[in-house]
Order: sequence, then structure tokens, then C-alpha cells
Amino acid sequence: MYATGLPVDVDHSPEWGADRLDLDAYLRRVGYEGALDGSLKTLQQLHRAHMSTICFENIDIAVGRPVSLDMADLERKLVHSGRGGYCYETNLLFAAVLDRLGFPVVRILSRIREGDTRRRFRSHTSLLVRAVDEPETVWLADPGYGYAGLIEPIPLREGARSTVAGWSWQLGVDDDHWVLRNQNPEGGCTDLYAFRPERQYEVDYRAAHYISSTRPGSPFVNRLVAQRGSETVRHRLRNDVLVTDHPDGRTERAVLSPDEVVAALREKFGLTLSDEDVSLLLAFLHRGESDL
Repeated sequence: MYATGLPVDVDHSPEWGADRLDLDAYLRRVGYEGALDGSLKTLQQLHRAHMSTICFENIDIAVGRPVSLDMADLERKLVHSGRGGYCYETNLLFAAVLDRLGFPVVRILSRIREGDTRRRFRSHTSLLVRAVDEPETVWLADPGYGYAGLIEPIPLREGARSTVAGWSWQLGVDDDHWVLRNQNPEGGCTDLYAFRPERQYEVDYRAAHYISSTRPGSPFVNRLVAQRGSETVRHRLRNDVLVTDHPDGRTERAVLSPDEVVAALREKFGLTLSDEDVSLLLAFLHRGESDL
């Protein structure tokens, strides 16, 4: 049944390292104190807690540090050091948490669209999940997408919609792919990414992660990216440009100094930055200024 790419059983494969995760430390990190069962309510609450606490950021890639997907390294960075990560890091961590709590989970790779329907290689990780109290429904979970990502999982059903506060999403089908769309305040929709429900393995993520984190031309190489969404506001940082979106359609744009970028990463994105992090970031940002 797993050949369908839909979650059926709890994945106990040791390749993901879920058994090595300090679950209690993770729950403290995201501030979750609710039930630890496999119910839909638990899935929704954990999803909210994760995406509101552990933001999307690629600081290590931008400044030239290697990024590991080993569970011990994910835990050290995202759980104990107060950092975020990009989609491979944060969603694989979340998947391990769901494994530990008894949720059937399938890890999939998706094709980013961001409003462009050109076919791109599969570079984003998403999750398909079942809850024990609604076993007939598969849910798309993705707390690691960034600013426009889902706040709560959405059912894997054509035409499904999810609305949280002032933000809305819907699922459609196009070119034999499922497509997650973000509804714009003016009523239109933007394709975020497309995917097929095909189970991926650790080796698939190692390959996709290597390309995304090292290939010249990757949107994450030689560029600082941080993203964070909530019920009330969305923040997007690209190098020194900070864009803030509101549910009513208002958008603010600011060009920041290097010191202001560091302050924004701490204050708006909730990141804990070491002295070494700050030193490398400032060097990276000043190099960017000299290239202008």
C-alpha cells in the first residue's frame, strides 16, 4: 500500500533518526503543552506551534557553512540553539516528531512555483499525514515553507480550502500534480508548489539538499533568506530587503543596514544568534554592499 505514496503505517525506519530526537526538549522549544496522541487536534496544534516558533532561514548556507540533515545536528541547531532552518531541516524535524507520536507520515518532495508554472526540479519538502481519529483523510502538513505557508494542515482533497485568521489556501490539481495555492487579498490565487504523493527516502533528501545548498544559481546560495508567517503578519527578508505583508493586502518594504538585518533576524524572526553568527552575517552583508 505504501507504493501509493500515501501514509498508511507509522514509519519506524531508523534512517530518519526519530528515535534519537529529544522529544521533551523539542516540545519545550515550541512551547507545546497539549496532548501527545495521534489526533487531528494534536497535529493542528503542533503544526501551529512549530511554524510560529521555528522560522525558515538559510543563514548557514548564506555565510558558507555546511548544513547537515542528521537528526543530532537538526536538534542541536533548531531545538537547543534557538535557530531556524530551511525546509529540509525544519520539516524533517517535524516529521520525526510526528513519527515519535505515532502519526503515519510520508515525506515528499515538491516543485516550487511561487506564481510561476514552469516545471522545476523537486526542491521543497512537504509531509502527508494521517490522524488516528480521522483515518480516512490524508493531510498536507508543511510548517517549514515560510511566510506564505500553511498555518494548519489542509486535507488532501481537490478543492479543499483552509482559512486561518485572514489567510486562505486551497488545493487543486494541475499537470497531474497536486498544487497548493495561496489566496491573495484581492481574490486571486498564487501557486506555491506542486507535488505528487510519492514517498521519498533519506537518500533522496541528501541529493536534493546538496543541490539546493551548494549549486550556483540556487536561491539559497550567496543569498540571505528568512521567512516567518503568523495569523497577523508575514515577514520576508532577502539579503537587506524586508517585506511585510498584512492580511488586508497592505505591504511594507524597507531596505536595512547590516546591523538592522541582524536586529530584524532577532526581533522579527525570533532567532538566537551567537557572536560568530553575527560576525559572519555582517561580513556577508558588507560583501553584498561592496558588490553594488
